[in-house]
Amino acid sequence: MDDVSKTFFIMAAEGGEELSGNGELEESPAMEASEDPASPLFEMAEMSEENGSATVAPEAPVDLDPSSFSMPLAGEDEEGELPADFERLWKATQDNPHDFTSWTDLLQYCEQESHMTASRRALVAFLASYPLCYGYWKKYTDLERRAGYNSKAEEVCIQGLQAIPLSVDLWIHYINLLLGTLDMNLTESPMRIRSVFEDAVVAAGLDFHSDRLWDLYVEWEKEQGNMKNATAILDRVLKVPTQLYNTHYDKFKEHLNSLEPKEVLSPEEYDELRTLCRQSQKAERAEQAQEDEAERPPGEEEPATPEGTDTEELIQKIREQVLVRRDKVYQDNEGEVRQRWHFEDAIKRPYFHVKSLDRHQLRAWHSYLDWEIAQLNKDTKDPDQDPSQAATEGSEVTVQPHEVSEEAAVAHDDHRVRILSERCLIACALYEEFWMRYIQYLEPQSVDEARAVFKRASEVHLTHKPNIHMQWATFEERHGDLTEARRVLEALEKNLPGLAVVCLRRAALERRAGNLEKSEALLQEAVAGSKEKPTLHAFYSIKLARLLLKLGRNPSKARRVLQEALEISPDNDKLHLNLLELEVSGDPWASAEAVQECVTRALAAPLASHTKILFSQRGLQFAEDYSNSIESVLSVFEEHQKLVKELGGTKRGAENGDEDSEKLEKSEDDSAVSVSTQVPPTVPHVPITTPPPPVMGTDMSAQAGYGGYGNWYQQSQYGNYGYQNTWNYNQGFYPPS
Repeated sequence: MDDVSKTFFIMAAEGGEELSGNGELEESPAMEASEDPASPLFEMAEMSEENGSATVAPEAPVDLDPSSFSMPLAGEDEEGELPADFERLWKATQDNPHDFTSWTDLLQYCEQESHMTASRRALVAFLASYPLCYGYWKKYTDLERRAGYNSKAEEVCIQGLQAIPLSVDLWIHYINLLLGTLDMNLTESPMRIRSVFEDAVVAAGLDFHSDRLWDLYVEWEKEQGNMKNATAILDRVLKVPTQLYNTHYDKFKEHLNSLEPKEVLSPEEYDELRTLCRQSQKAERAEQAQEDEAERPPGEEEPATPEGTDTEELIQKIREQVLVRRDKVYQDNEGEVRQRWHFEDAIKRPYFHVKSLDRHQLRAWHSYLDWEIAQLNKDTKDPDQDPSQAATEGSEVTVQPHEVSEEAAVAHDDHRVRILSERCLIACALYEEFWMRYIQYLEPQSVDEARAVFKRASEVHLTHKPNIHMQWATFEERHGDLTEARRVLEALEKNLPGLAVVCLRRAALERRAGNLEKSEALLQEAVAGSKEKPTLHAFYSIKLARLLLKLGRNPSKARRVLQEALEISPDNDKLHLNLLELEVSGDPWASAEAVQECVTRALAAPLASHTKILFSQRGLQFAEDYSNSIESVLSVFEEHQKLVKELGGTKRGAENGDEDSEKLEKSEDDSAVSVSTQVPPTVPHVPITTPPPPVMGTDMSAQAGYGGYGNWYQQSQYGNYGYQNTWNYNQGFYPPS
C-alpha cells in the first residue's frame, strides 16, 4: 500500500480523538470495550457469513498479572536515573493503589518529563490495576513506537486487546500500527492485515458502535482491489444491529451500482441471478416478439446478443434482484435496531471510569440485560414464526432463505447476551452485582467460563471487595474443588487481613471438609492474634469454645478458652453468658456449683445493672429447676431479691407498654387526679427484669415471697448473641463492639 493509502486509514481511524483524565476517549461513541473471556486473541472462531456472528463463544480469560507485562532490557533505555519527583509520586500510588488521582498525577508527570524508563514503569503498574483504560494502552503503544521499538509496541497493543477485546478504537489503533510498520509489498502482509480485521470483527463486530471498524474493513478491501471481499463484508454487517445500520445499506447500494455485478458478487450468486434474469428476459421478449412479428420486414431476424455478454438491461435486472434479497435482510436488521435503540440511548457512560454510576444508569444496564436474555428465551422456547408459514415464504422465486439450524440461532443469540454482558462489565466493572449476574448466567452452561469470570473479577477489578472472593470460594467448594476454595480464601485474608468473616469462612470450610483439627487450629490462631483487640478476641474465643463443645465434645477445653478470654475482657457480658450456658448444659447435679460460680463471677464483674439482674435470674432459674433442697432455692431467691432492690430493678414502666404517660397525684380530699406529664422521660426503656408489682388489695408479703414470681425469668433477650443473618456479609465484617 502506498503512503497516501496509509495516511487515509490513519486519519480516518484517529481523527478527532481527545483523551480525558483517565485515558478514555471523551467524545468517541465507540469507547465501549469489553473484557470478553475469549479464546487466545488470534485463535478466535471464523465469522459465520450466514448470521454475521461468531460461531464459537469465547472461552478462556486473560491473565493480567503484572508479571505478564514484559519490559525491554535496561540497555535499551538512554535515561539512567529516574526524574526527581518520580519516587514521591510512585510511593503515593503504592501506598494507596485505589487512588486514581495519584495514578493520573504520576502518569502526567512521566509524560511531561518524557522519561522512557519512568513512563514504562508507571504505565505497566497502572494498566495492571486498571486494564480497561483504553487511552493509556494507546499511549503506551505510541510511546514504544516513537522510541523505535515496533515489536514492543505491537506486544503492548495485543495485551491491551486481550484485556478489552471489544474496544473498537484499540483494534483500529492496532491495525494502523501494522499498516505503518509492515512492508505491504510482501505477500504475507495483506494476509496478516486481513487476519487481524477478521479477529477484530469476531471480537467486536457485534458491538452496537462497531460501525467504524466495519467501514474500515470494507474500504481496505477496496483499496486492495478485492471488490468481492468488500461485498461479502457488507453482507455480513447488514445483519448486525449497529448504530449506523442504514449507512451500511447505502454503501452497499453505492458499491453495487459503481461496478458490474460480476465484479462484486460471488461467482455462485452471480451465475444464479444471471440465469434467473435471462430466463425472465427471454419470456418477456417472447411476448414482445409476437406483437412485433407483423411489423418486422420480411427476412429480417431479431438481433442476437453475443453469448457471454450482459446487456445493460440484464445488468440492471441483476442489480434489482440483488437488492430484493438484501432488502429483506435490511428490514429484519432494522427491526433489531429499533428494539435495542431505547436501551442504547439510555446508556450515557459506556466506558470505564472509577466514578460511581447513578442508579438510573445501573437500572438501564439491568433492563437491557433482562431484555436480551428474554429474547434468547423467547427464541428458544416460543419461536415467532410458524413452520408451515416459513415453508410457504421459502417457495418464492426471488428470495433464497438461508437454512439455519435451531442450534446455530441459539448460539447466535447467546453470543449477543455474552457481548452485552461484557460491555456491561466495562462500565460497571466496580459493581459486584453485575459480575455475579454474568457468572450465574454462565454457570449452567460452563463451569470453566464462570470460574474464569470469577478469576477476572476477583484478581483484577475487585481485589479489595471480599464479597466476590467469598462467593468464588463457595462456587469452588460447591463444585468440589476444595483446594482452590482454600487458596481463594487464603489470598483474601492475606490481601485484607483482620476480617472476621473470612477467618470464620475458612474454619467452616475445613469443618465441612471433615478437618476438625484444622478448623480448630484456624480459630486458635485467630484467638491468639487478636489479644490486642478485646472485642475481636472475645468473638473468636466464643466461636472456638462452641466448636470445642458442640463438635469436639470437649467441655473442659471450651471452658478454659472462655475463662482465659474473661481474663482479658472481664466486662464482656457475652463471654459470661456463654460460659454460663456451657455450665448449665452439663450434668445439673455435677455443675450446680460451677453455675453459681459463673453467676458470682458475673455479679462481681463491671457489667451493667440489667445484665447482672439477668445473670441472677438465670441462677435462680437453674436452682428452681435442678436444686435438691428448698433451702438452697430460698437462699438463692433471697440473694436475688437483695440484688434487685440494690440495683433499683423494681422501677419499671407500664406492664403492657400501652398506658398513657400520666401520673396520679393525691388531691387535698385524697381523690386521685390525672396529671399528664409534659416532659418526656429521660431514662430509656428497660426490659422487665423483676416480678410484677403486687395487685392493689392483696397481701404484698405473699407475693414478695418465694413462689410469687411467674415466668419473669424467661426473658426473650436472654442468650441472644446476635448471630442472625450470618451469611449476609453486606452488613459488615467485624463483630459489634
